Amino acid sequence: MGERVAFIGLGVMGYPMAGHLAAGGHQVTVYNRSSDKADKWVKEHGGNSAATPKEAAAAADYVFICVGNDDDLRSVTTGADGAFHGMAAGAVVIDNTTASSDVAKELHAAAGEKGCGFLDAPVSGGQAGAENGVLTVMVGGDEDAYARAAPLIDCYARMCQLMGPSGSGQLTKMVNQICIAGLVQGLSEGLHFAKQAGLDGEAVVDVISKGAAQSWQMENRYKTMIAGEFEHGFAVDWMRKDLSICLDTARRIGAKLPVAALVDQFYAEVQDMGGKRWDTSSLIARLNR
Repeated sequence: MGERVAFIGLGVMGYPMAGHLAAGGHQVTVYNRSSDKADKWVKEHGGNSAATPKEAAAAADYVFICVGNDDDLRSVTTGADGAFHGMAAGAVVIDNTTASSDVAKELHAAAGEKGCGFLDAPVSGGQAGAENGVLTVMVGGDEDAYARAAPLIDCYARMCQLMGPSGSGQLTKMVNQICIAGLVQGLSEGLHFAKQAGLDGEAVVDVISKGAAQSWQMENRYKTMIAGEFEHGFAVDWMRKDLSICLDTARRIGAKLPVAALVDQFYAEVQDMGGKRWDTSSLIARLNR
């Protein structure tokens, strides 16, 4: 039999990630705020569901978490009925939430007081990456905890790397989001320009994607961007949450993020257009309106 695992948070990312852990032969107990989602997961993948994070973590050697933000994370760990109240000494927490580096360090310390490990392990690759088990995972924490957890993370990852001490995973995810913000805006402006110039956007991309302008965003989003379809990935609301973390951290460490700050405001415009749940490539919509 595999390891005893708890998985807390069955959203668009967590649901398939937990499924990959079950498919990897691990004994998975799930918890989700709405229990119907947990019941559906158990019917699909087996394992068990628990009524609280504390109960889910009680019999687990590894506790995976994938929730929305810092407050959600505190709620399911150190809050009333949180996982930290149920874990036995020696358990390792793998937090896949995109959150602040501050909360990562805070929970790393709290877990350490209980004799447990804590890894901040945010992911990149979106819903498709989660469903296909090919996420990129950037990890902060202690080497021994990482060495234990890495084989389980590999169930849903194609790339996993320890980036440094606690908080380093979250800081690396911030770099990821900063880079994406500028790329999507650049791609949006390019496609908008091509349209206004009377060019065939798909033919343009077919040519320039073979050269230095190529990017993952171009390869995977240009067709839906040209078509004005924005139902294919990470939502604008979540991107603004992530960019807020980036900008707050940048102010504190003295980093300059003029493009990220500007793109954040462009995403605010997209929200005002009704695009809160559109995917991040919807930056083009504010140019084409």
